[in-house]
Amino acid sequence: MLSSLAIRDVVLIERLDLAFGPGLTVLTGETGAGKSILLDSLGLALGQRAESGLVRAGQPQASVAAAFSVADAHPARAMLAEQGIEAEDEIVLRRVVTADGRSRAFVNDQPVGLALLRRLGALLVEVQGQHDQVGLADPASHAGLLDSAGALERLRAAVGEAHRAWREAERALAKAREEIAAAARDEEFLRHAVAELQDLAPVEGEEDALAAERQRLQQGERRGEAIAEAIAALSPRDRRSANPANALRGAIRALERLPAPNTEAEPALDALGRALDALAEAETAMERLAHEGGPDPRRLEQVEERLFALRAAARKHLVPVVELPALLEALKARLAALDAGTGAVAAAERQAAETRAAYLSAAGRLTDQRREAAQKLEKAVAKELPPLKLDRARLVVEVAARAEGAWGPDGVDRVTFLVSTNPGQAPGALDRIASGGELSRLMLALKVVLARGSPVPTLVFDEVDSGIGGATAAAVGDRLARVAERLQVLVVTHSPQVAARGVRHLSVAKQVKAGRAETRVTPLDAPARREEIARMLAGERVTEAARMAADSLLAGGLL
Repeated sequence: MLSSLAIRDVVLIERLDLAFGPGLTVLTGETGAGKSILLDSLGLALGQRAESGLVRAGQPQASVAAAFSVADAHPARAMLAEQGIEAEDEIVLRRVVTADGRSRAFVNDQPVGLALLRRLGALLVEVQGQHDQVGLADPASHAGLLDSAGALERLRAAVGEAHRAWREAERALAKAREEIAAAARDEEFLRHAVAELQDLAPVEGEEDALAAERQRLQQGERRGEAIAEAIAALSPRDRRSANPANALRGAIRALERLPAPNTEAEPALDALGRALDALAEAETAMERLAHEGGPDPRRLEQVEERLFALRAAARKHLVPVVELPALLEALKARLAALDAGTGAVAAAERQAAETRAAYLSAAGRLTDQRREAAQKLEKAVAKELPPLKLDRARLVVEVAARAEGAWGPDGVDRVTFLVSTNPGQAPGALDRIASGGELSRLMLALKVVLARGSPVPTLVFDEVDSGIGGATAAAVGDRLARVAERLQVLVVTHSPQVAARGVRHLSVAKQVKAGRAETRVTPLDAPARREEIARMLAGERVTEAARMAADSLLAGGLL
């Protein structure tokens, strides 16, 4: 419910803070006192159109903040959760309008778009006014209201679930048809690509292995060249080049020709012998090294051919080499889908047909129940109309079939509330047939019947008693009080009979302060309330008789 309203610099209001409670709250005051300003301010917080004329003269901006206390399960909290906005103890809708007509919207101090503010406002407050009714006058709400009145929520939820299953089956069918159509268009390419990739037979991780082997083989060529050069240095083919082994042998022979005894030459001979042996050993080792690790030109050629073939295939299919195996599997799957596609589409068609039949069956049961609920609702509203001076009016709840394209989770019906206000008059839309006062009272009658199922916790009625008095006004007050047993109701009224039924009473008055008009709102205690109702009864001069009549109304009596 609406717990508080804070208004700053709106038209004639400089600063106003109001607290509200459950039940019926009445707002009274003379014409022109500023009651409409209060409703305009509330509407501003709910996302209605902002105009620069709402800003108090001489001020840069106007602002309105409306705070609501709602249950944890209320749809408004779910909506805020979807937007990532924390909903603490209260939901606060705030609107700021600058003097140039621009506005900003906030929810719990988080900036939001105007569309979200309006959606939230529609979940929290419903306004029934003389000129712009919303809520019940909106045909989009009628199916939900009828289902609430007939306690059809469970059946409606089953229809919603059946609709979801049908739509999923339809999407699966469309996907199967699309896949087989795409596969059929690409069949020739698919078969060629699969055959080509199967011949190539790419293996995961193969590119890295081949690149590493290629590098090793290329390095092997350079290694062999270095070993051959080292061997050639020890045994040059060019006779003009010195052969280390021959040089060592020549030195040994020369030392051996020394006259005996040649003990002085023995160390040199030993060293030369060891050098000759080491040289022979080195030559043998290098020859073995050259033989064991020599280059394999054929293998290098094979590795490069394979590596280049893989990379060419990857470029052709616009994928990395590493993804070629996965691509082959995907293309094979598409071919398999093409080969088995007819069966898959047939199965999807059967599933779609079955879920459609299940949806239509559930929707048909909902339609039957709605028609029964519509008759009961028409009878219940008919009982409320005569006391409201609408004895000639008749509510018609039309349950008509919608075109298949308009079927939805709420069923296959178009539910519309129609009204006829005179005998012989064809029923028509609520906001086109009834006058402002008639429409407000008709909305009240509907609310009396539908109050239990209303998801909106706060109702606002603007002069629902316009043009009536006496017993009819008392009947209006009685019905407002009945609705207020379940919902919070705010009513702007000129009727003392209605005002006397409120559990709290706010008086709206205009006064001049420092040469400037200003609207004030005052909560009335019991004596002040008695005086205000007496004023409404007597006019400018309040008499004792008027006060006694006010006492009678406050006590629940009739005038």
